Amino acid sequence: MRALSDREQDLSTSYEFRALGRRVDGPSRDLETFPAPAGVSTVTFSTDEFTSFCPVTNQPDFSSVTIEYVPDGLCLESKSLKLYLWSFRDEPAFCEALAARIAADVKAACRPKRVEVTVAQKPRGGLALVAVAREEG
Repeated sequence: MRALSDREQDLSTSYEFRALGRRVDGPSRDLETFPAPAGVSTVTFSTDEFTSFCPVTNQPDFSSVTIEYVPDGLCLESKSLKLYLWSFRDEPAFCEALAARIAADVKAACRPKRVEVTVAQKPRGGLALVAVAREEG
């Protein structure tokens, strides 16, 4: 049996996650992280299944969300991010506030060099809305 290289050892290190590898029955605002592998310059997550609702009309808003960040030592763990995004399902918020909140929370969790969050609401009443929030490390 061959010995693992340093890089393989780094990638196979076991981390203690609260969500990954466990049954989770509901949303969570906890964003988990792990050490960024060497050579990763940009990480992008996207989903077209983001839901929230209008704080004025209480109508549901369906959006796509793209989160792009430049790691500075830490990466976001994807299951915790999925549960975090799910937590907005019953959140009354405007699209612009959602973009800003998600960018700020990602910045707080993994302290990236830069993060950009785009929230693109599906058209409602014939009007589509895209909000972009940027945070610098």
